[in-house]
Amino acid sequence: MSEFTNVTVVKKANIYFGGQVTSRSVFFADGSKKTLGVMQPGEYEFSTGVAETMEILSGELKWQLQGDHEWKKISAGETFEVPANSVFMMKMSVVTDYCCTFAG
Repeated sequence: MSEFTNVTVVKKANIYFGGQVTSRSVFFADGSKKTLGVMQPGEYEFSTGVAETMEILSGELKWQLQGDHEWKKISAGETFEVPANSVFMMKMSVVTDYCCTFAG
């Protein structure tokens, strides 16, 4: 899906890591939430309370769950799943555009 219709977008940006990662929250009529954002090259650690699906729209990155020993590479057009109540790390060498879908 390349666009969303009938949504509410929060104008205020979510800004992380001194502006290196930014996103906007998008809410749907059914109450579900997504964020659309951009990550600059760097290494970042996030934690989540709910499961997330990360869709990479452009760019690429490597990611791993805390405690894993292997980095997984993901590129534009691919997704990866982050379980609820977890910590995950991402590192990218190019600007990466993403859409994050939060589980109910």
